[in-house]
Amino acid sequence: MKLSLSRPIIFFDIEATGLNVASDRIVELCYIKLFPNGNEEVKTQRFNPGLHISAEASAVNGIYDDDVADCPSFKEKAADLAKTFTGCDFAGFNSNHFDIPLLVEEFIRAGIDFDITGAQFVDVQGIFHKMEKRDLTAAYKFYCHKDLTEAHTAEADTRATLEVLEAQLDRYAADGLKNSVPYLAEFSRRNRNVDLAGRIVYNDQGVETINFGKYRGRAVSEVLKRDPGYFSWIMQGDFTQNTKQTFMRIKLRGV
Repeated sequence: MKLSLSRPIIFFDIEATGLNVASDRIVELCYIKLFPNGNEEVKTQRFNPGLHISAEASAVNGIYDDDVADCPSFKEKAADLAKTFTGCDFAGFNSNHFDIPLLVEEFIRAGIDFDITGAQFVDVQGIFHKMEKRDLTAAYKFYCHKDLTEAHTAEADTRATLEVLEAQLDRYAADGLKNSVPYLAEFSRRNRNVDLAGRIVYNDQGVETINFGKYRGRAVSEVLKRDPGYFSWIMQGDFTQNTKQTFMRIKLRGV
């Protein structure tokens, strides 16, 4: 079943220097920009991350330092990517937990004010785990009856993710899975995150609460008032820039 779209959606996959959203960098990004009329724009770009690609990451994605030595930095291409992605929804496989937070971090580091407010995020893995609970290779085999022979290359993973979602729409239509990006975004969401890393979440009353450490479950605004040093600790700690910006926004709102 083809996706029903009211505006473009970006299917994308990232290969990175490692798994730390705060400190690792993108080395390869592939996107398929799918338009409401069915047209596609496909592009794969490699980047010089400016730091060593971990052996663990290279073992998975097959990309080594020498492979990207002559590639542009993300910062050099950030403005063009932001222009391409503006006004779009996003979809990926485990994208809500890794790809989207890392992408936003790269835009912040590049000095690009990439506003994702209002965008829908469809995590195909979220749908898959709720329905079948496996990984992308198994999902591709299960839904599309194909072997994912080039897993962990950005373009192969991106194309497989698009095909899996379309197959999910066919398979689960009778079970109530709706062909609507806002519905799919909500259905695939596993947390009500305020920041992309999930350090702050909305509770059942819609209040922004801390989701880690000694203040887990406490309202952010309350903690910032009662423990002024906590804000400084966050700003100086190993948290993503997006998380720090979110704490800053809540703090300024209470001034």
